[in-house]
Amino acid sequence: MADRLDLGKIHRAGGYSSEFDEYDSEQDHDVDAEKKRSIKDDELYRKSQPSTSREVPSKRTVAAMYDKEETHNRMYHFRAMDAYARHKELVNNYLIYYGGKKEDFKRSTANDKTDLDIIRENHRFLWNDEEEDMDLWEKRMAKKYYDKLYKEYCIADLSRYKENKVALRWRIEKEVIEGKGQFSCGNKKCSETEGLKSWEVNFGYMENGQKKNALIKLRLCPDCSYKLNYHHKRKEAKSQKKKRSEENVSKRRKHDHSSQEDSDRMEEAKSKTDKPENDKSASAAPSDSQSAESVWKGPVQIVEEKSREEEFDDYFEDMFL
Repeated sequence: MADRLDLGKIHRAGGYSSEFDEYDSEQDHDVDAEKKRSIKDDELYRKSQPSTSREVPSKRTVAAMYDKEETHNRMYHFRAMDAYARHKELVNNYLIYYGGKKEDFKRSTANDKTDLDIIRENHRFLWNDEEEDMDLWEKRMAKKYYDKLYKEYCIADLSRYKENKVALRWRIEKEVIEGKGQFSCGNKKCSETEGLKSWEVNFGYMENGQKKNALIKLRLCPDCSYKLNYHHKRKEAKSQKKKRSEENVSKRRKHDHSSQEDSDRMEEAKSKTDKPENDKSASAAPSDSQSAESVWKGPVQIVEEKSREEEFDDYFEDMFL
């Protein structure tokens, strides 16, 4: 048989052989082997290829892979938490790993103060802006609360009246609306509305280690008035109109008394100068003197009708003693 033709050589060399053909074929073979070696050595190529071996991985490798996956999951859930849940998670982990109690993480509330505690510490019964230093925010808060109080009448606590101890405070808005301390008894535990009297009390109290006094007004029922005056009598508060009327009455009485004395002196002088011969005039004199005495006994009573506005003014003056 005829020998087979190498069509590759013929196509490559045009039917003519050369001494470099063997060298070229060896060089091409080396290049192909290098490419295959680099592909097989590549880590990505090895990962993408299915493993044909049935070798079991070592425990160290499995543990490292598990820790890596667990850390990834833990960080994913940790970032998904809010700040408070994250804090609780960290505290629980700390207690698990290092031991301890949850009470150790609780903040001490011994020095905690509410707004009411701040007001109680810095409250003043009477504020003097000139003397007080208002740089501290606690004092400014207490002063703001003081400005909202109604300082016309006081509310009293007479539970220890036998010990001569009386507690007083200013009224709040709710008590003013209800009429407590003005239209009803000012005692904290009394709600009587009849027979109320207004009292002026010189209230002495201790404040910041200093003895202070304040003149205040109280509206009390008869029973609570007795408790207030248990040790010594207080001064009853009166409206300015009543005070003026009493002063005018006293002045009129003095004036009437002096005029009565003047009239008596004039009558004595007339009786001495009159002659005994005039019997008619003498008989008429006693009647005249009696009429004069009746006239000068008191002031002329003139009844004045008050207008409606004056009646309302009198009513409100008695109300706001």
